[in-house]
Amino acid sequence: MNRLKNRSLVSITDYGKEEILKVLDIAEGFEENQRQKILSDYVIASLFFEPSTRTRLSFESAVHYLGGSIIGFASADTSSVRKGESLKDTILTVSNYSDLIVMRNPLDGSARFASEVSPVPIINAGDGANQHPTQCLLDLYSIRKTQGTLENLQIALVGDLKYGRTVHSLVQALSLFGATFHLVSPESLKLPSGVKKWIKDAGLEYFQYTELADVIPFADIIYMTRIQGERFPDPMEYEKVKNAYVLENKMLEKSKESLRILHPLPRVNEISEDVDDNPKAYYFQQAKNGVYVRQALIAAILGLKE
Repeated sequence: MNRLKNRSLVSITDYGKEEILKVLDIAEGFEENQRQKILSDYVIASLFFEPSTRTRLSFESAVHYLGGSIIGFASADTSSVRKGESLKDTILTVSNYSDLIVMRNPLDGSARFASEVSPVPIINAGDGANQHPTQCLLDLYSIRKTQGTLENLQIALVGDLKYGRTVHSLVQALSLFGATFHLVSPESLKLPSGVKKWIKDAGLEYFQYTELADVIPFADIIYMTRIQGERFPDPMEYEKVKNAYVLENKMLEKSKESLRILHPLPRVNEISEDVDDNPKAYYFQQAKNGVYVRQALIAAILGLKE
């Protein structure tokens, strides 16, 4: 029985542990053989109400590798939103033309609303500072691939933990797998209490730091994030913290051999380019893994893989 068929993915919490692992298992099959033309009779809509490079192109790449057709827009400025059309009307209209809708929107909660009005499944490709569940799935895939497991890992999350939707989703998902969380951020960008409650409710531990060097020796994963100037209501507050953390190659000398460094990208200056050639740098492969995971998710939701 395919428990994912016709189910929208709005939040990573929509899927349980078993369903998450199923998507990762299917993704492994696509990594072994990416060009499986199982989507030749399907049309996927890609509605990006705000700009995105990696996520949009990753979804489009996934659809093309599967042999499907993709329609849509890359900016609200090129859609009927500019004429005043409501989100509901856009979704109802586009659902007439497609089998599944991938949507990114700058408003928190917009993806949930879209899933409630849409007759076809919705995949949330990011809604404001709220959720980014497909980034979470590819992060989990990358962690499992590099560590051989998702269970009982030491996870260091670094940077913008307040506004970082990828961090919020990842904490919620890894709370299913017994992780210990090491939270490194400026005081003004600590992980919100609502997200920390997920850790507490799972009976797990978290520790908070302001110095990146404190977590490097024992971390299995260092998940760096960009401090997002566009999320700050006060630009002066951004100026105070924008260069708070810069990971340099020399800082990794005493790290675990198995350590891998992840980043949802784009980076600005939080990872020095001298880290790129270190075998522990995994962020570009992580982005590549996103195509396999998005192939898996689309195939599972359309009932083409289980």
